[in-house]
Amino acid sequence: MKITTYFVRYFLLFLLGIPLFAESTFISPLEYASQLYKNPRGIGCNNCHGENGEGKLIAKYVHKGEAREFRAPKINGLDFDVFYEALNNAKRGMPRYYLTRKEVQALYLYLSQENLNAK
Repeated sequence: MKITTYFVRYFLLFLLGIPLFAESTFISPLEYASQLYKNPRGIGCNNCHGENGEGKLIAKYVHKGEAREFRAPKINGLDFDVFYEALNNAKRGMPRYYLTRKEVQALYLYLSQENLNAK
């Protein structure tokens, strides 16, 4: 009888303690969004669009004797619907990531937050 009582007490203490430790292992939505921006499916958005979505020069080249540049556009400050459509339609040079709506929302949150922090 004593063993059962001790077992039940310790088991209950164990169960009550799980939420205290479990919270520290999860990341915030902003941390998730930051990780997703930096590596969504092998290559991060930041590699082409910059750390804050400000756009970035990807390459300089010469075509038919004329110097040209290939730039990734600025993606911070866009309306969500425009942002969502751009991620889900094939564009010249833009890889297709097949992100869920929640992932796109997380990226939008990250860019919005970074834009606010830059001000």
